[in-house]
Amino acid sequence: MRTPPISPDAPWLAPLAGYSDLPFRILCRRMGAAAACTEMVSAKGLLYGGGGTERILATHPEDEPLVVQLFGSEPETFGPVMDDLLARGFRWFDLNSGCPVRKVLKSGSGAALLQRPETLLAVAKVMVRAAGPGAVGVKIRLGFQLGEEVFLDLARRLEDLGVGWITLHPRYARQMFSGQAHWDRLAALVAAVRLPVIASGDLFSAEDAVRCVEQTGVAGLMFARGALHDPSIFARYLALRRGEPLAPADGAFLAGIVGEHIRLTREFDGSLRSFRKIRSLIPRYARGLRNVRALRTQLLCCLTWETLEETAAGIEHLEPADGPQPGEDAAFPLTDPYVPE
Repeated sequence: MRTPPISPDAPWLAPLAGYSDLPFRILCRRMGAAAACTEMVSAKGLLYGGGGTERILATHPEDEPLVVQLFGSEPETFGPVMDDLLARGFRWFDLNSGCPVRKVLKSGSGAALLQRPETLLAVAKVMVRAAGPGAVGVKIRLGFQLGEEVFLDLARRLEDLGVGWITLHPRYARQMFSGQAHWDRLAALVAAVRLPVIASGDLFSAEDAVRCVEQTGVAGLMFARGALHDPSIFARYLALRRGEPLAPADGAFLAGIVGEHIRLTREFDGSLRSFRKIRSLIPRYARGLRNVRALRTQLLCCLTWETLEETAAGIEHLEPADGPQPGEDAAFPLTDPYVPE
């Protein structure tokens, strides 16, 4: 079995629609991510040349190991898609069976596959047959809705197919991201299969991740929204695991992260789309500092990369806030036309 690195000391970057692009993946790798997933990409889009698919697959020698996450609902489309991806040098793959967003569900993909387990298994079988045992993972939820828990039976059957790992977001699809993740279900899955289980869900801080590993016994974990708020979460988590001191999340530290992300985005993309995206993310990175609202206003006035870099450099001089600011997340929403949330 040739899986990517999976261990509690090898945190992954999750597939984040609209955000886990090449610049962000490299940034997270430099912060300690041991593996990263692409944004989820449509198998049908790859087969028929849908818009945006090539952008999602853009990579670089530093961008390894890379897991390509596919979504779709027609097993017959996955054979030629897998052959093409393997011919292009991609080695590891993941099937998205957990996305709860309406437009994905309408296509019968994502978490909709939890209601059609035979189709899910048929797709996984095609992927494993093409890539080989251990090279394919599957991301699932507990079930589609309360009272429809299918994750244990699915995981056992996926194990029999030769899947290399299971990622579980322990919520129901109907929950979206509301309520709390049921970490006890992660422990139940660990006990039920021999496959490595990767945890996802409610890992918003390094401390959350350490607790999750200790409470559930998972083989690995992936950061999603936690990494969007703080790409240094990988380094912080690893420092906690090793008993090492954490770097202070002060203005100078955060200015370094922001500057690196801007430089990587300019180098590997440089489009207007990427400019607007990084401009919307910067206030999130700095949200633990004072006067972030004023910073956001200044950033929205930036129309060139040069002015963006100059304005973002001012983060170095911001003082830490005393605590979370009222309405912080609402004030600095993650905005991007490609995000299906």
